[in-house]
Amino acid sequence: MLSGRRGISRNVFLLGLVSLLGDVSSEMVVPLLPAFLVALGGGAEALGVVEGAAEATASLFKYLSGRWADRARRLLPMATFGYALAAAVRPLLALAQSPWHVLAVRCVDRVGKGIRTSPRDKLLAASAEPERLAEAYSFHRGMDHLGAAVGPLIATALLLLWPGQLRLVFALAALPGALAVALLFAVRETPTSNEGGSAGGATTYSAAPALARGRQTPTSPHALARRPPAGLLASIFLFTLGNSTDALLLLRAQGLGVPTALLPVLWTELHVVRAATSWPLGRLADRLGRRASLGAGWGLYAVCYLGFAAAAAPWQAWALFAAYGLVAGLTEGTERALVASSVPQDRRGRALGLYNLVSGFGLLAASVLAGELWDKVSPAAALGLGAALAAAAAVVLLARPGAPQPA
Repeated sequence: MLSGRRGISRNVFLLGLVSLLGDVSSEMVVPLLPAFLVALGGGAEALGVVEGAAEATASLFKYLSGRWADRARRLLPMATFGYALAAAVRPLLALAQSPWHVLAVRCVDRVGKGIRTSPRDKLLAASAEPERLAEAYSFHRGMDHLGAAVGPLIATALLLLWPGQLRLVFALAALPGALAVALLFAVRETPTSNEGGSAGGATTYSAAPALARGRQTPTSPHALARRPPAGLLASIFLFTLGNSTDALLLLRAQGLGVPTALLPVLWTELHVVRAATSWPLGRLADRLGRRASLGAGWGLYAVCYLGFAAAAAPWQAWALFAAYGLVAGLTEGTERALVASSVPQDRRGRALGLYNLVSGFGLLAASVLAGELWDKVSPAAALGLGAALAAAAAVVLLARPGAPQPA
């Protein structure tokens, strides 16, 4: 059922709130990890390994959960378990005594993220108008980024009350995580028989029953492939090879002279821009073309990374973080919409899982490579490589339109 806002159903709104609370919990922690790892004896290389391995773990489980989502009778239990696992393990960072402890906690946290993401994304796809898929995904990402803006502010407030108590902040991150899990019980899921006859007797899901009555996708299911176009996945992988963890940008800002105490505020600035622009830019992508939006986003990413490489003053870090925030609005929801709309509904779990697997292992390679270049060559070398790969990905995407799908 749709709410008063076009394209935003009750489930999309509720899942957005869940992601907001989940990201409040996560982002109370993430901006503090670079400083925490340095205090434990790590550096840029350790940070790249920790975050790259964590995201690769998430991506593997996103792929597996996508396959499970196309077979399971219900999606909500999978999503709930994933959110609960992450919320339970994240506060254990308060007990870490070495970088490998941080690695272990982050990887288990990301197992939870991986388990929940593909079934949640499939629920989102079933809850939105087909022609407004990018808008729904972008709204969800905007709520996610709003949580990512609030989390660092809460962390900063706690550190002002209890200076230097990073471990206390990590422990208190359990509270919004628990609220996110509780809110999932308000989401409504209606499994229906699969008229398409997918393998294994799988079920398709009508998370928003009103959408199932008389609404058809712009592209006939018979014209869609069983998996996303290879050219689309190749361009996403190429971009992700240059899309190293954003935590390295915090190190860059610190190197430019931004005080450690202000890093959570800088992180908040990034996510405020993302939260404010994701939904309107997602609507624009549905109207003007998803591929063009994605290519423009990757081009802007390249420009921002070149800016980070050339920056020489703290004020430039603040300006670049604001500009970099626009990239998410142009790309995150659009990528998911292109992937989801390229396959029939009963294959969306696998398709979204494959997309997450490709992008996650690209991110692992990107973070490890960027960390190595950062420590052994220079930050400018790592950032310049990211810019070059993003520009190349945009060229590949726009030169190879791929299989029939909404563009």
